[in-house]
Amino acid sequence: MKRKIMLAGVRLILPVSLLLMSGCMSLQAVDAGIYNVVGAVSEEDRVTGERSLSLAGRSGQIRQGNAAVEQLLRGEAKINAQLDAVQFARLTRLFDRVQRVSHLKAERWQAVLIDRPDFNAFTTGGTYIVVHLGLMQQLQDDDEVAAVIAHEVAHTVANHAFETQGFQTLATLTGSNSAARNGYQAAFTHENEREADRIAVLYSALAGFDPAAASRIWARQYRDEGNAGGLFFHTHPVNRLRAEETAATARLVEGYYRQGQENPDAAALLENNVLWQKRSNTMVAGQGGGVAALLGTTLGTYVQHQGVKQEESRQVQQQAVLSALMQQMQPLGETVIDQHSWQVRWRYTGPSALDNLVMGVLVKDQAGTVQRFIAQVPGTVQPGQAFDALFRSSQLSVGSFASMQLKYYVDDASPR
Repeated sequence: MKRKIMLAGVRLILPVSLLLMSGCMSLQAVDAGIYNVVGAVSEEDRVTGERSLSLAGRSGQIRQGNAAVEQLLRGEAKINAQLDAVQFARLTRLFDRVQRVSHLKAERWQAVLIDRPDFNAFTTGGTYIVVHLGLMQQLQDDDEVAAVIAHEVAHTVANHAFETQGFQTLATLTGSNSAARNGYQAAFTHENEREADRIAVLYSALAGFDPAAASRIWARQYRDEGNAGGLFFHTHPVNRLRAEETAATARLVEGYYRQGQENPDAAALLENNVLWQKRSNTMVAGQGGGVAALLGTTLGTYVQHQGVKQEESRQVQQQAVLSALMQQMQPLGETVIDQHSWQVRWRYTGPSALDNLVMGVLVKDQAGTVQRFIAQVPGTVQPGQAFDALFRSSQLSVGSFASMQLKYYVDDASPR
């Protein structure tokens, strides 16, 4: 008798008779063997206790992840205190507080400051967190810097780098049609980002940082940059929804927040809190642990696959909605305001009122460089209404538009 389980486009055939074997191998030996095999390609999730795909144990994760960072650092002229002593001291102070309440608090990590002007930080699955000087300079609020740090630590805690490798390897071996799609790959990363956001907001609260800080970052990014989520598949939650989701998570964990102080119950709250209750795994190899690990990994991978497919589908639908809305925007003319700003008037011909309307434009110069700008449209836009969208940029001269290509689009909108 055979039981068939569908997993991410893969058919796994588990002979039930395997569990009835006797003779040269006992049931205990079979179960222990299964446990060892499954353990080589999966691990217990540090947050939830569920099993997830992973092709490297923690020592392998540290070795591979650190090697990538150390290769990068060999090309840096100045890092850390040599680069900016004040900002490096600030970074290490904030990082130490976050790590002390994380699931990897027993590890010895290094915070690294590198000379990059952009708003970014990253980890590679090892014990480094790399932060750009531009991010430290742009975020004057320590709570917001801690929110970014917590998000990056959460990526490593959740093993996202090596979990992704596991899924990619599985897809290659099985010829999965889903995983080969760009939309699926973007959605996979998108869901990892959402998970890291939730873990990070909890870490911030437990470390004594304002859990609402992450929401403030993304609300500000939305005001300045819009979403850009309707043009293509996106690997990160769009700014408006990210602000809303992190704000909702912050409200849930607000009771754990002690301003400027580590929550004394932080260790216990990592196991059991309003966001998750860690599963207790009491089964061991040779005593049912092998079968449990196999089924847990199979079920967990299947559930994750289905969630990614749903996110891919949601993004496809959102792109279609925003594309249809753009078809309902009738251009009425452009007006140059000054050298660095211009106004475009449209008439909205759709059937439903629109809230949160953001218009965007892609500007491509003769060298092929593309820049993106957005205009927030205040209030509610009614059917048949004409409205203005004001675009501003100190980065280009409106007078040179004649030599450029412009493509307008609807960046965000909430139809009523």
